[in-house]
Amino acid sequence: MTPHAPHAPYADPAAGAAVKAADRAHVFHSWSAQGLIDPLAVAGAEGAYFWDYDGNRYLDFTSGLVYTNIGYQHPTVVAAIQEQAGKLATFAPAFAIEARSEAARLIAERTPGDLDKIFFTNGGAEAVENAIRMARLHTGRPKVLSAYRSYHGATSTAINLTGDPRRWPSDNGSAGVVHFWAPFLYRSPFYAETEAEECARALQHLEDTIAFEGPAAVAAIILETVPGTAGIMTPPPGYLAGVREICDRYGIVFVLDEVMAGFGRTGAWFAADHFDVVPDLLTFAKGVNSGYVPLGGVAISAEIAATFETRPYPGGLTYSGHPLACAAAVATIGVMEDEKVVENAARIGETVLGPGLRELAECHPSVGEVRGLGAFWALELVRNRETREPLVPYNASGEANAPMAAFGAVAKKQGLWPFINMNRTHAVPACNVTEAEAKEGLAALDIALAAADEHTV
Repeated sequence: MTPHAPHAPYADPAAGAAVKAADRAHVFHSWSAQGLIDPLAVAGAEGAYFWDYDGNRYLDFTSGLVYTNIGYQHPTVVAAIQEQAGKLATFAPAFAIEARSEAARLIAERTPGDLDKIFFTNGGAEAVENAIRMARLHTGRPKVLSAYRSYHGATSTAINLTGDPRRWPSDNGSAGVVHFWAPFLYRSPFYAETEAEECARALQHLEDTIAFEGPAAVAAIILETVPGTAGIMTPPPGYLAGVREICDRYGIVFVLDEVMAGFGRTGAWFAADHFDVVPDLLTFAKGVNSGYVPLGGVAISAEIAATFETRPYPGGLTYSGHPLACAAAVATIGVMEDEKVVENAARIGETVLGPGLRELAECHPSVGEVRGLGAFWALELVRNRETREPLVPYNASGEANAPMAAFGAVAKKQGLWPFINMNRTHAVPACNVTEAEAKEGLAALDIALAAADEHTV
Protein backbone atom coordinates (compact mmCIF):
# COMPACT_ATOMS: atom_id res chain seq x y z
CA MET A 1 0.00 0.00 0.00
CA THR A 2 1.06 3.58 -0.59
CA PRO A 3 1.62 6.14 2.18
CA HIS A 4 -1.79 7.57 1.21
CA ALA A 5 -3.50 4.35 2.33
CA PRO A 6 -2.10 3.35 5.73
CA HIS A 7 -2.77 -0.09 7.14
CA ALA A 8 -5.61 -0.71 9.52
CA PRO A 9 -4.64 -1.36 13.15
CA TYR A 10 -4.76 -5.15 12.78
CA ALA A 11 -4.91 -7.95 10.24
CA ASP A 12 -6.49 -11.41 10.45
CA PRO A 13 -6.35 -13.17 7.07
CA ALA A 14 -7.77 -16.42 8.47
CA ALA A 15 -10.88 -14.66 9.74
CA GLY A 16 -11.22 -12.92 6.39
CA ALA A 17 -11.01 -16.24 4.56
CA ALA A 18 -13.79 -17.65 6.75
CA VAL A 19 -16.03 -14.63 6.10
CA LYS A 20 -15.37 -14.91 2.38
CA ALA A 21 -16.07 -18.66 2.31
CA ALA A 22 -19.41 -18.25 4.11
CA ASP A 23 -20.36 -15.42 1.76
CA ARG A 24 -19.57 -17.45 -1.33
CA ALA A 25 -21.47 -20.45 0.03
CA HIS A 26 -24.64 -18.69 1.10
CA VAL A 27 -25.02 -14.99 0.15
CA PHE A 28 -26.86 -14.20 -3.09
CA HIS A 29 -25.63 -10.78 -4.22
CA SER A 30 -27.71 -8.15 -5.99
CA TRP A 31 -27.11 -7.10 -9.61
CA SER A 32 -24.52 -9.87 -10.06
CA ALA A 33 -23.73 -13.09 -11.87
CA GLN A 34 -23.00 -15.04 -8.72
CA GLY A 35 -20.13 -17.09 -10.12
CA LEU A 36 -18.31 -14.10 -11.58
CA ILE A 37 -17.92 -11.89 -8.52
CA ASP A 38 -15.21 -11.70 -5.88
CA PRO A 39 -16.53 -9.59 -2.98
CA LEU A 40 -13.99 -8.04 -0.65
CA ALA A 41 -14.28 -9.24 2.95
CA VAL A 42 -14.50 -6.09 5.07
CA ALA A 43 -13.23 -6.17 8.63
CA GLY A 44 -14.29 -2.70 9.77
CA ALA A 45 -14.89 0.93 8.92
CA GLU A 46 -14.61 4.34 10.54
CA GLY A 47 -15.17 7.81 9.20
CA ALA A 48 -14.30 7.98 5.51
CA TYR A 49 -12.35 4.69 5.51
CA PHE A 50 -12.88 0.94 5.61
CA TRP A 51 -10.38 -1.91 5.76
CA ASP A 52 -10.09 -5.59 4.91
CA TYR A 53 -8.77 -8.53 6.91
CA ASP A 54 -5.33 -8.24 5.32
CA GLY A 55 -4.86 -4.81 6.88
CA ASN A 56 -5.43 -2.78 3.71
CA ARG A 57 -7.29 0.45 4.35
CA TYR A 58 -9.32 2.24 1.67
CA LEU A 59 -10.58 5.79 1.40
CA ASP A 60 -14.21 5.25 0.43
CA PHE A 61 -15.07 7.52 -2.50
CA THR A 62 -18.43 5.73 -2.83
CA SER A 63 -19.89 6.44 0.63
CA GLY A 64 -21.19 2.86 0.60
CA LEU A 65 -23.75 3.37 -2.14
CA VAL A 66 -23.72 7.14 -1.70
CA TYR A 67 -25.38 6.96 1.69
CA THR A 68 -22.81 7.20 4.50
CA ASN A 69 -23.10 10.99 4.46
CA ILE A 70 -21.61 11.30 7.95
CA GLY A 71 -19.13 8.46 7.43
CA TYR A 72 -18.96 5.11 9.15
CA GLN A 73 -19.49 4.44 12.85
CA HIS A 74 -20.20 7.97 14.02
CA PRO A 75 -20.25 7.54 17.80
CA THR A 76 -23.25 9.80 18.38
CA VAL A 77 -25.46 7.84 16.00
CA VAL A 78 -24.22 4.48 17.23
CA ALA A 79 -25.01 5.55 20.80
CA ALA A 80 -28.49 6.73 19.81
CA ILE A 81 -29.27 3.35 18.23
CA GLN A 82 -28.01 1.57 21.35
CA GLU A 83 -30.09 3.81 23.62
CA GLN A 84 -33.23 3.32 21.54
CA ALA A 85 -32.71 -0.45 21.51
CA GLY A 86 -32.61 -0.40 25.30
CA LYS A 87 -35.73 1.76 25.54
CA LEU A 88 -38.02 0.48 22.75
CA ALA A 89 -36.39 -1.63 20.05
CA THR A 90 -39.46 -1.93 17.83
CA PHE A 91 -43.14 -1.08 17.67
CA ALA A 92 -45.91 -1.26 15.08
CA PRO A 93 -46.39 1.73 12.76
CA ALA A 94 -49.98 2.52 13.78
CA PHE A 95 -48.84 4.02 17.09
CA ALA A 96 -47.30 7.37 17.98
CA ILE A 97 -43.69 6.70 19.01
CA GLU A 98 -41.29 9.40 20.22
CA ALA A 99 -38.42 8.56 17.86
CA ARG A 100 -40.80 8.33 14.89
CA SER A 101 -42.55 11.61 15.67
CA GLU A 102 -39.28 13.45 16.25
CA ALA A 103 -37.69 12.13 13.07
CA ALA A 104 -40.72 13.22 11.04
CA ARG A 105 -40.66 16.67 12.64
CA LEU A 106 -36.96 17.19 11.96
CA ILE A 107 -37.27 16.03 8.34
CA ALA A 108 -40.35 18.20 7.71
CA GLU A 109 -38.50 21.24 9.08
CA ARG A 110 -35.87 20.82 6.38
CA THR A 111 -37.90 19.88 3.34
CA PRO A 112 -38.81 22.71 0.98
CA GLY A 113 -42.22 24.39 0.98
CA ASP A 114 -45.19 22.71 2.64
CA LEU A 115 -43.90 19.13 2.50
CA ASP A 116 -44.81 18.66 6.15
CA LYS A 117 -46.24 15.14 6.26
CA ILE A 118 -43.81 12.21 6.25
CA PHE A 119 -44.64 8.65 5.20
CA PHE A 120 -41.83 6.36 6.32
CA THR A 121 -40.53 3.43 4.29
CA ASN A 122 -37.57 1.09 4.62
CA GLY A 123 -35.61 2.54 1.71
CA GLY A 124 -35.60 4.61 -1.43
CA ALA A 125 -37.31 2.20 -3.82
CA GLU A 126 -40.28 1.81 -1.47
CA ALA A 127 -40.40 5.59 -1.13
CA VAL A 128 -40.67 5.96 -4.90
CA GLU A 129 -43.22 3.14 -5.07
CA ASN A 130 -45.48 4.88 -2.56
CA ALA A 131 -45.00 8.35 -4.02
CA ILE A 132 -46.22 7.14 -7.40
CA ARG A 133 -49.17 5.36 -5.77
CA MET A 134 -50.09 8.59 -4.00
CA ALA A 135 -49.85 10.58 -7.23
CA ARG A 136 -52.06 8.16 -9.13
CA LEU A 137 -54.67 8.08 -6.37
CA HIS A 138 -54.59 11.85 -5.97
CA THR A 139 -55.09 12.53 -9.69
CA GLY A 140 -57.03 9.46 -10.77
CA ARG A 141 -54.65 9.17 -13.72
CA PRO A 142 -52.52 6.17 -14.79
CA LYS A 143 -49.36 7.37 -16.56
CA VAL A 144 -46.05 8.49 -15.09
CA LEU A 145 -43.20 10.18 -16.99
CA SER A 146 -39.57 9.50 -16.08
CA ALA A 147 -36.21 10.34 -17.61
CA TYR A 148 -34.06 7.82 -19.47
CA ARG A 149 -30.91 8.69 -17.54
CA SER A 150 -32.26 7.83 -14.11
CA TYR A 151 -32.37 5.27 -11.35
CA HIS A 152 -35.33 5.05 -8.97
CA GLY A 153 -35.01 1.63 -7.35
CA ALA A 154 -35.56 -2.07 -7.95
CA THR A 155 -39.12 -2.71 -6.77
CA SER A 156 -41.85 -3.25 -9.34
CA THR A 157 -42.84 0.32 -10.20
CA ALA A 158 -39.48 1.85 -9.32
CA ILE A 159 -37.57 -0.40 -11.71
CA ASN A 160 -39.96 0.47 -14.54
CA LEU A 161 -39.44 4.16 -13.81
CA THR A 162 -35.66 3.63 -13.94
CA GLY A 163 -34.05 4.63 -17.21
CA ASP A 164 -30.80 2.67 -17.13
CA PRO A 165 -30.26 -0.92 -18.37
CA ARG A 166 -31.09 -2.47 -15.01
CA ARG A 167 -34.70 -1.91 -16.04
CA TRP A 168 -34.57 -4.04 -19.17
CA PRO A 169 -34.96 -7.60 -17.76
CA SER A 170 -37.94 -6.55 -15.59
CA ASP A 171 -39.73 -4.16 -17.95
CA ASN A 172 -42.90 -5.72 -19.27
CA GLY A 173 -44.03 -2.48 -20.92
CA SER A 174 -47.32 -2.40 -19.00
CA ALA A 175 -46.47 -0.30 -15.96
CA GLY A 176 -47.85 2.95 -17.36
CA VAL A 177 -44.38 4.50 -17.51
CA VAL A 178 -43.28 6.76 -20.37
CA HIS A 179 -39.62 7.77 -20.62
CA PHE A 180 -38.33 11.07 -21.98
CA TRP A 181 -34.99 12.84 -22.39
CA ALA A 182 -33.93 15.15 -19.57
CA PRO A 183 -31.25 17.80 -20.25
CA PHE A 184 -27.60 16.76 -20.49
CA LEU A 185 -25.64 19.24 -22.57
CA TYR A 186 -22.45 17.16 -22.86
CA ARG A 187 -24.42 14.45 -24.67
CA SER A 188 -27.36 16.56 -25.77
CA PRO A 189 -30.16 14.69 -27.55
CA PHE A 190 -31.39 18.10 -28.73
CA TYR A 191 -28.27 19.27 -30.62
CA ALA A 192 -28.01 22.19 -28.21
CA GLU A 193 -24.83 24.22 -27.88
CA THR A 194 -25.59 26.18 -24.72
CA GLU A 195 -27.24 25.44 -21.37
CA ALA A 196 -30.04 27.85 -22.27
CA GLU A 197 -30.73 25.99 -25.53
CA GLU A 198 -30.58 22.63 -23.77
CA CYS A 199 -33.05 23.81 -21.13
CA ALA A 200 -35.53 25.28 -23.61
CA ARG A 201 -35.42 22.29 -25.94
CA ALA A 202 -35.67 19.76 -23.11
CA LEU A 203 -38.75 21.53 -21.75
CA GLN A 204 -40.32 21.62 -25.20
CA HIS A 205 -39.58 17.91 -25.65
CA LEU A 206 -41.23 17.17 -22.30
CA GLU A 207 -44.29 19.22 -23.19
CA ASP A 208 -44.53 17.50 -26.59
CA THR A 209 -44.33 14.11 -24.87
CA ILE A 210 -47.17 15.08 -22.54
CA ALA A 211 -49.25 16.31 -25.50
CA PHE A 212 -48.89 13.03 -27.37
CA GLU A 213 -49.46 10.89 -24.26
CA GLY A 214 -52.55 12.91 -23.31
CA PRO A 215 -52.24 15.44 -20.48
CA ALA A 216 -55.35 14.11 -18.77
CA ALA A 217 -53.73 10.67 -18.55
CA VAL A 218 -50.50 11.78 -16.85
CA ALA A 219 -50.46 11.46 -13.06
CA ALA A 220 -46.88 12.42 -12.33
CA ILE A 221 -43.48 13.43 -13.60
CA ILE A 222 -40.62 12.04 -11.51
CA LEU A 223 -37.07 13.34 -11.72
CA GLU A 224 -33.95 12.90 -9.65
CA THR A 225 -33.24 16.51 -8.69
CA VAL A 226 -29.61 15.82 -9.60
CA PRO A 227 -29.36 12.37 -11.22
CA GLY A 228 -27.03 10.14 -9.23
CA THR A 229 -25.90 6.81 -10.63
CA ALA A 230 -26.83 7.99 -14.13
CA GLY A 231 -24.06 10.58 -14.08
CA ILE A 232 -24.58 13.54 -11.71
CA MET A 233 -25.91 15.87 -14.41
CA THR A 234 -26.83 19.11 -12.63
CA PRO A 235 -29.90 20.48 -14.43
CA PRO A 236 -29.45 23.76 -16.29
CA PRO A 237 -30.85 26.95 -14.75
CA GLY A 238 -34.59 27.16 -15.22
CA TYR A 239 -35.22 23.52 -16.08
CA LEU A 240 -36.78 22.33 -12.81
CA ALA A 241 -38.77 25.54 -12.53
CA GLY A 242 -39.99 24.90 -16.06
CA VAL A 243 -41.07 21.36 -15.16
CA ARG A 244 -42.87 22.76 -12.13
CA GLU A 245 -44.78 25.20 -14.37
CA ILE A 246 -45.73 22.45 -16.82
CA CYS A 247 -46.99 20.26 -13.98
CA ASP A 248 -49.06 23.11 -12.57
CA ARG A 249 -50.57 23.84 -15.99
CA TYR A 250 -51.70 20.26 -16.59
CA GLY A 251 -52.53 19.23 -13.02
CA ILE A 252 -49.63 16.77 -12.93
CA VAL A 253 -47.95 15.79 -9.66
CA PHE A 254 -44.26 16.76 -9.60
CA VAL A 255 -42.13 14.20 -7.75
CA LEU A 256 -38.48 14.84 -6.93
CA ASP A 257 -36.37 11.82 -6.07
CA GLU A 258 -33.79 12.97 -3.49
CA VAL A 259 -32.85 9.49 -2.29
CA MET A 260 -29.24 10.07 -3.30
CA ALA A 261 -29.03 13.86 -3.60
CA GLY A 262 -30.71 14.70 -0.28
CA PHE A 263 -29.42 15.33 3.24
CA GLY A 264 -26.33 17.36 2.49
CA ARG A 265 -24.96 15.47 -0.49
CA THR A 266 -25.08 18.52 -2.79
CA GLY A 267 -24.10 21.03 -0.14
CA ALA A 268 -27.72 21.80 0.78
CA TRP A 269 -30.20 19.89 2.90
CA PHE A 270 -32.00 18.98 -0.31
CA ALA A 271 -30.83 19.53 -3.87
CA ALA A 272 -34.13 21.27 -4.62
CA ASP A 273 -32.89 24.12 -2.44
CA HIS A 274 -30.34 25.01 -5.14
CA PHE A 275 -33.10 25.56 -7.69
CA ASP A 276 -35.84 27.26 -5.62
CA VAL A 277 -38.36 24.62 -6.61
CA VAL A 278 -40.90 22.84 -4.43
CA PRO A 279 -42.25 19.47 -5.62
CA ASP A 280 -45.57 17.94 -4.59
CA LEU A 281 -43.83 14.83 -3.32
CA LEU A 282 -40.19 14.30 -2.36
CA THR A 283 -38.63 10.89 -1.79
CA PHE A 284 -35.66 10.37 0.51
CA ALA A 285 -33.56 7.61 2.11
CA LYS A 286 -29.80 6.95 2.34
CA GLY A 287 -28.39 10.11 3.96
CA VAL A 288 -31.38 10.59 6.27
CA ASN A 289 -29.53 8.43 8.81
CA SER A 290 -26.36 7.64 6.86
CA GLY A 291 -27.71 4.14 6.21
CA TYR A 292 -27.01 2.97 9.75
CA VAL A 293 -30.49 1.38 9.89
CA PRO A 294 -32.65 1.10 6.73
CA LEU A 295 -34.99 4.09 6.40
CA GLY A 296 -36.65 6.05 3.62
CA GLY A 297 -39.77 8.05 3.10
CA VAL A 298 -42.00 10.41 1.19
CA ALA A 299 -42.44 14.06 2.16
CA ILE A 300 -45.98 15.02 1.16
CA SER A 301 -47.51 18.40 0.28
CA ALA A 302 -50.57 19.71 2.08
CA GLU A 303 -52.77 19.26 -1.00
CA ILE A 304 -51.90 15.61 -1.49
CA ALA A 305 -52.05 14.89 2.23
CA ALA A 306 -55.59 16.33 2.22
CA THR A 307 -56.64 13.70 -0.32
CA PHE A 308 -56.18 11.08 2.38
CA GLU A 309 -57.63 13.06 5.30
CA THR A 310 -60.87 11.05 5.32
CA ARG A 311 -59.99 8.52 2.60
CA PRO A 312 -57.65 5.75 3.76
CA TYR A 313 -54.29 5.59 2.05
CA PRO A 314 -54.01 2.02 0.72
CA GLY A 315 -50.40 1.35 1.53
CA GLY A 316 -48.12 0.54 4.43
CA LEU A 317 -45.16 -1.45 5.70
CA THR A 318 -44.65 -3.52 8.82
CA TYR A 319 -41.49 -1.59 9.67
CA SER A 320 -42.63 1.88 8.61
CA GLY A 321 -40.93 4.37 10.91
CA HIS A 322 -38.98 1.68 12.75
CA PRO A 323 -37.84 3.11 16.11
CA LEU A 324 -34.18 2.17 15.64
CA ALA A 325 -34.08 3.71 12.17
CA CYS A 326 -35.87 6.84 13.32
CA ALA A 327 -33.60 7.25 16.36
CA ALA A 328 -30.65 7.01 13.96
CA ALA A 329 -32.24 9.71 11.79
CA VAL A 330 -32.78 12.03 14.75
CA ALA A 331 -29.16 11.60 15.80
CA THR A 332 -27.85 11.97 12.25
CA ILE A 333 -29.71 15.22 11.66
CA GLY A 334 -28.38 16.47 15.00
CA VAL A 335 -24.82 15.58 13.99
CA MET A 336 -25.25 17.29 10.65
CA GLU A 337 -26.43 20.45 12.39
CA ASP A 338 -23.87 20.42 15.20
CA GLU A 339 -20.88 19.57 13.01
CA LYS A 340 -22.04 21.67 10.03
CA VAL A 341 -21.85 18.70 7.69
CA VAL A 342 -23.99 20.34 5.00
CA GLU A 343 -21.79 23.43 5.04
CA ASN A 344 -18.70 21.22 4.90
CA ALA A 345 -19.96 19.42 1.79
CA ALA A 346 -20.60 22.77 0.10
CA ARG A 347 -17.17 24.10 1.05
CA ILE A 348 -15.25 20.97 0.10
CA GLY A 349 -17.03 20.86 -3.25
CA GLU A 350 -16.31 24.50 -3.99
CA THR A 351 -12.73 24.71 -2.75
CA VAL A 352 -11.25 21.20 -3.04
CA LEU A 353 -13.17 18.61 -5.05
CA GLY A 354 -14.39 20.88 -7.85
CA PRO A 355 -11.08 22.66 -8.47
CA GLY A 356 -9.08 19.46 -7.95
CA LEU A 357 -11.13 17.42 -10.39
CA ARG A 358 -10.97 20.17 -12.99
CA GLU A 359 -7.21 20.27 -12.56
CA LEU A 360 -7.08 16.52 -13.17
CA ALA A 361 -9.11 17.03 -16.34
CA GLU A 362 -6.45 19.40 -17.66
CA CYS A 363 -3.78 16.72 -17.12
CA HIS A 364 -5.60 13.62 -18.33
CA PRO A 365 -6.94 13.24 -21.89
CA SER A 366 -9.34 10.53 -20.68
CA VAL A 367 -11.43 13.10 -18.77
CA GLY A 368 -14.07 14.53 -21.06
CA GLU A 369 -16.10 16.46 -18.52
CA VAL A 370 -16.19 17.26 -14.81
CA ARG A 371 -19.55 18.02 -13.23
CA GLY A 372 -21.12 18.16 -9.80
CA LEU A 373 -21.54 20.12 -6.60
CA GLY A 374 -21.04 19.56 -2.88
CA ALA A 375 -19.76 16.02 -2.27
CA PHE A 376 -21.40 14.81 -5.48
CA TRP A 377 -19.12 14.76 -8.56
CA ALA A 378 -18.61 12.77 -11.73
CA LEU A 379 -15.81 12.43 -14.25
CA GLU A 380 -16.96 11.46 -17.75
CA LEU A 381 -14.18 9.31 -19.20
CA VAL A 382 -13.71 9.27 -22.98
CA ARG A 383 -11.49 7.73 -25.63
CA ASN A 384 -11.39 10.98 -27.55
CA ARG A 385 -12.20 14.44 -26.23
CA GLU A 386 -13.08 15.79 -29.67
CA THR A 387 -15.59 13.07 -30.57
CA ARG A 388 -16.59 12.47 -26.93
CA GLU A 389 -16.61 8.72 -27.58
CA PRO A 390 -17.06 7.05 -24.18
CA LEU A 391 -14.05 5.20 -22.79
CA VAL A 392 -16.18 2.04 -22.86
CA PRO A 393 -19.44 1.37 -24.74
CA TYR A 394 -22.81 1.88 -23.09
CA ASN A 395 -23.53 -0.93 -20.61
CA ALA A 396 -20.20 -2.60 -21.43
CA SER A 397 -19.11 -5.80 -19.71
CA GLY A 398 -16.25 -8.28 -19.96
CA GLU A 399 -13.43 -7.35 -22.30
CA ALA A 400 -15.33 -4.32 -23.60
CA ASN A 401 -15.18 -2.86 -20.09
CA ALA A 402 -11.44 -3.52 -19.66
CA PRO A 403 -10.36 0.17 -19.65
CA MET A 404 -12.66 1.00 -16.73
CA ALA A 405 -11.64 -2.19 -14.92
CA ALA A 406 -7.98 -1.19 -15.29
CA PHE A 407 -8.74 2.27 -13.91
CA GLY A 408 -10.53 0.75 -10.93
CA ALA A 409 -7.75 -1.72 -10.19
CA VAL A 410 -5.14 1.03 -10.06
CA ALA A 411 -7.34 3.18 -7.82
CA LYS A 412 -7.69 0.33 -5.33
CA LYS A 413 -3.95 -0.24 -5.33
CA GLN A 414 -3.62 3.39 -4.33
CA GLY A 415 -5.95 2.82 -1.38
CA LEU A 416 -8.99 4.46 -3.01
CA TRP A 417 -12.27 2.61 -3.42
CA PRO A 418 -13.83 4.20 -6.52
CA PHE A 419 -17.45 4.52 -7.62
CA ILE A 420 -17.54 3.30 -11.23
CA ASN A 421 -20.59 3.20 -13.49
CA MET A 422 -20.24 2.61 -17.22
CA ASN A 423 -17.70 5.16 -18.52
CA ARG A 424 -17.78 7.34 -15.41
CA THR A 425 -16.14 7.50 -12.04
CA HIS A 426 -17.92 9.45 -9.34
CA ALA A 427 -16.25 11.29 -6.48
CA VAL A 428 -18.82 10.92 -3.72
CA PRO A 429 -17.03 10.75 -0.34
CA ALA A 430 -18.72 11.28 3.00
CA CYS A 431 -20.18 14.77 3.30
CA ASN A 432 -18.00 15.38 6.36
CA VAL A 433 -14.84 14.42 4.46
CA THR A 434 -11.87 16.55 5.49
CA GLU A 435 -9.79 18.65 3.12
CA ALA A 436 -6.84 16.29 3.66
CA GLU A 437 -8.95 13.22 2.88
CA ALA A 438 -10.40 14.82 -0.25
CA LYS A 439 -6.90 15.69 -1.46
CA GLU A 440 -5.77 12.14 -0.71
CA GLY A 441 -8.55 10.89 -2.96
CA LEU A 442 -7.64 13.32 -5.73
CA ALA A 443 -4.01 12.16 -5.59
CA ALA A 444 -5.08 8.54 -6.00
CA LEU A 445 -7.39 9.46 -8.87
CA ASP A 446 -4.50 11.22 -10.57
CA ILE A 447 -2.53 7.98 -10.65
CA ALA A 448 -5.53 5.83 -11.63
CA LEU A 449 -6.50 8.13 -14.51
CA ALA A 450 -3.12 7.42 -16.10
CA ALA A 451 -4.44 3.91 -16.69
CA ALA A 452 -7.50 5.33 -18.44
CA ASP A 453 -5.30 7.64 -20.52
CA GLU A 454 -3.66 4.58 -22.08
CA HIS A 455 -6.92 3.85 -23.91
CA THR A 456 -7.38 7.31 -25.43
CA VAL A 457 -6.78 8.19 -29.06
